[in-house]
Amino acid sequence: MPQPLFALLMPKKKTPVSFEESLAELEQLVSQLEQGDISLEESLKAFERGVNLTRSCQAALQEAEQKVNILLEKNHTQTLEPFTDE
Repeated sequence: MPQPLFALLMPKKKTPVSFEESLAELEQLVSQLEQGDISLEESLKAFERGVNLTRSCQAALQEAEQKVNILLEKNHTQTLEPFTDE
């Protein structure tokens, strides 16, 4: 069962949140916003939280990509090729 919106918007402890947890919370926020059952003020707070979660997820993905690049360079293996969705 999804958490109530107020629980998602409450300040979180400063412990690091995993990428998977951030993504799951972001998906819950999007679902609640799509339903349209919350007030404008709650929607704005949810949107702001979603933006912060998106930035956090993007940073985690960039860090992971950097680690992969470093490992590839250390092992003198092939470089990564850009992903194309064809």
